[in-house]
Amino acid sequence: MDLDFDVVELEEADHPTENEQAPDFVRPLVNDEYWEDVALSDLIAANTILLVFHPMDGDFPATYIWNELRDRSWDDHHEVTIVGLSISSPYEHKRFIAERGMDYQLFSDPQNDVAEKYNIVNDLDGMAGISEPRPAVFLIDEDRRIRYAWVAQQWPDFPEYDEIEDELAAL
Repeated sequence: MDLDFDVVELEEADHPTENEQAPDFVRPLVNDEYWEDVALSDLIAANTILLVFHPMDGDFPATYIWNELRDRSWDDHHEVTIVGLSISSPYEHKRFIAERGMDYQLFSDPQNDVAEKYNIVNDLDGMAGISEPRPAVFLIDEDRRIRYAWVAQQWPDFPEYDEIEDELAAL
């Protein structure tokens, strides 16, 4: 298959893994109407969280990831709250949510500090000082323990959706 882009192998990431505590953070959490600063730990207090790190809004991997999550509608069948996180601004998130027809909320982290806490930074080629999170998924329980972790090994790379579904079914 002739691709219009190169597949890039990413360096090994020293990210949090199963049974480790997920780093907490506070960032603007955006829905289709407004945003407010929210701590991950506050969301987790109400439900298990599937935290989805994705490239900037509008990038084709972000579109594919969120279309797949929307179509699978896991939050309709499992006790889980699905939230995303990228470097995109709250304004970009609001537009992305509307365009994708999503009911999910997205954290805005333009400085990519949260990806640094999770050790999943992807430095963008040819853009000095610009980075975004590499695609990653963390299933985090009420004690902030990671029950499942997947982090991209290459760009582009996509989550193991069937594995995530199995983990959700085991909740």
